[in-house]
Amino acid sequence: MGDDLIIKIDGLEETKKFGIKIGSLLSPKDILCLNGELGAGKTTMTKSIGLGLGVDDYITSPTFALINEYEGKYPVYHFDVYRLEAVDDLFDLGFDDYFFGNGVCIIEWAEKIEKLLPEERVIINISKGQKENERIVEIDGFGKSYERIVKELK
Repeated sequence: MGDDLIIKIDGLEETKKFGIKIGSLLSPKDILCLNGELGAGKTTMTKSIGLGLGVDDYITSPTFALINEYEGKYPVYHFDVYRLEAVDDLFDLGFDDYFFGNGVCIIEWAEKIEKLLPEERVIINISKGQKENERIVEIDGFGKSYERIVKELK
């Protein structure tokens, strides 16, 4: 794992700006893992990242479908594996076509499928801060995309 970068975000507007910035830094084949408890802001962050990737569609959490596809600068594959019964169920979806395809993968609750994730990935852990709308965003990961993103955010 890399050296964690920790950022405090206060409110929806800062979350939106941060997500747009992250989205603008992503490239095809990047895997972005979002972790955090219920209500931490993973889907809100995903919507903002989508804006940074040029997605015009309204991004919703694919809670029952497990994956939604969007068009932006690149194809965007939004996974929400919260309700995934067994990790092996992802094989039925052909997850590796997405993970190793030419789009950007954003995976909510990524820690649930840790063993299937490519080693090179960006991990964003979101937790609630002291204030009501404050979030603590911890960025970690492996590989070139992680290094590129952290360098741009510092």
